[in-house]
Amino acid sequence: MTRTGAPILRNRTGKLKQWVMNRVRAALPGLFAAFRRLWPIAKIGSVHVVTLHDDVREVLLTDKAFKVPYAKKLVVLMEGHEAFIGMQDTDAYRSQLGRLESLARPEDMDWLADATEQRAEAIVAASGGRLEVVDTLFRTVTFDILEDYFGVTKPEIGDMRIWSTRMFEYQFLGSDESLYEEIEWMAPALLRHIEDIIEKRRASGDFSQKDLLGRALALQQQGEKGWDDLFIRTMLSALVIGGPPQPPMVLPQALEQLLRRPDALASAQKAAREPDEALTFGHIFEALRFDPISPILPREATCDCVIAQGTKRSHKVAKGDKVLAAIQSAMSDPRRIPSPGSFIPTRQPHEYLHFGLGLHECFGRHINRAMFPAICAPLLRRKNLRRAKRPAGKLAYEGFFPASLTVVFDKD
Repeated sequence: MTRTGAPILRNRTGKLKQWVMNRVRAALPGLFAAFRRLWPIAKIGSVHVVTLHDDVREVLLTDKAFKVPYAKKLVVLMEGHEAFIGMQDTDAYRSQLGRLESLARPEDMDWLADATEQRAEAIVAASGGRLEVVDTLFRTVTFDILEDYFGVTKPEIGDMRIWSTRMFEYQFLGSDESLYEEIEWMAPALLRHIEDIIEKRRASGDFSQKDLLGRALALQQQGEKGWDDLFIRTMLSALVIGGPPQPPMVLPQALEQLLRRPDALASAQKAAREPDEALTFGHIFEALRFDPISPILPREATCDCVIAQGTKRSHKVAKGDKVLAAIQSAMSDPRRIPSPGSFIPTRQPHEYLHFGLGLHECFGRHINRAMFPAICAPLLRRKNLRRAKRPAGKLAYEGFFPASLTVVFDKD
């Protein structure tokens, strides 16, 4: 539940539809394996499903031919203004991304990880040996830390967790009439809230380097080009929509995969206790290979083109067709992924596609790289970590979003 008593996740799926969605999710690995063998680039109407590792990489790296389909919805969320996540490879795109990258600095990652782990440890330590992880741990820590890092304070009226999660769902996962009705007022509410934050921060004279907003306002005060209020507002809104909803989606799925594999869980706990941050992250990333945040990344063909040209599976795509790059399938393709059915936490980075690839590789990948092991480590260090008895100990979903998962462990 939210601070205002309203649920963070929409409860509009219905038991039957949710059951079907869960069954489809569980069946995807087998379906993708069949497609890789029999129909590696499947055409269903004007939709092309690409399943082999090489072909998925080709689609993601050929951004001039396969664009991201996010621009139309971003117009709604940003009141008509462009944001880098929906743009093609233009000077405007490079300028936006370059300015944003100048704020989120590599040296931030160590203290971001430290702050995350301290917050997570406090929650785990206070739990008494029983903890619902989706909202109480993963969502709470993520929003608390990233709101501070971005410089976006909580609204006095409303709940940032609801706004951000709803807009993430609208932008990346689909929409329906009831969701759009919420977006119509939530998106302007977020923009007005950020505008108010910018005005108050500037009036206070606080241009400190502690957060991204302070750094942006400092550059604005220095007269640097491109740092007007509209850009700062657009940047912060894009970060709030695209960032905090991710860990509460992916980390419950990673923990679920570890709980299914006692040997992998024991190995992850050993890495967390040593502590070996890189190996802890390796366990999380490997767990997510079996159930990533999204099984596919959508693209749209900007011209008539050919995938896998020169091979027996050479496949024509018409301008305007939808292309689904099945990253879950690609990360289990035995042609490129050694022993794909085995849990190997020391795989090479190129074997993973969680953050996408190429022009629109996830901007938050470095932030997630710092935060994922830091959130999980305090929990993984606990002795006798296990599921609670059902139903609480079963990962439950609301639509596409993990809704609850309770674990227990021995109290210190």
